[in-house]
Amino acid sequence: MPEKKTIERAREDAREGKAPTTQAGEFVREEIHHVREGKHGVRSPKQAIAIGLSKARRAGVKLPPPPKGSASARKSQSSGTRSRRRPSSRRSRATTRALKREGRSGASRSALSRQARSARRRRGGRGTTSGSRSTSHRATGRG
Repeated sequence: MPEKKTIERAREDAREGKAPTTQAGEFVREEIHHVREGKHGVRSPKQAIAIGLSKARRAGVKLPPPPKGSASARKSQSSGTRSRRRPSSRRSRATTRALKREGRSGASRSALSRQARSARRRRGGRGTTSGSRSTSHRATGRG
């Protein structure tokens, strides 16, 4: 269950007309804080982001469904036919215990930075060419 503050921040973003991804960012931020404070661990930054997005969807943020072929997509596909029930306390406890066994390095600054860089590269953002700056320095004789 997300914290009240997180839900309020996301609602505020919605009122301001911000994109659903911005609203969901609040839940992802909360999840990263949880990992950093030792509430539980994650295997990778991607897992922390996925947990945050899942919480955002449950809280009513109008996000697109998870991408095809991902574990979340398969999970939502199987549960799509019946109404969304609360998971049994046994399953919930198992999930929490599994996350507690994971490491904390998935939410480190360097791991998140690496994740952001690879995501940007996949989207085709700035900085896709590797080492373009260093070659220009060599050309000017300052490298």
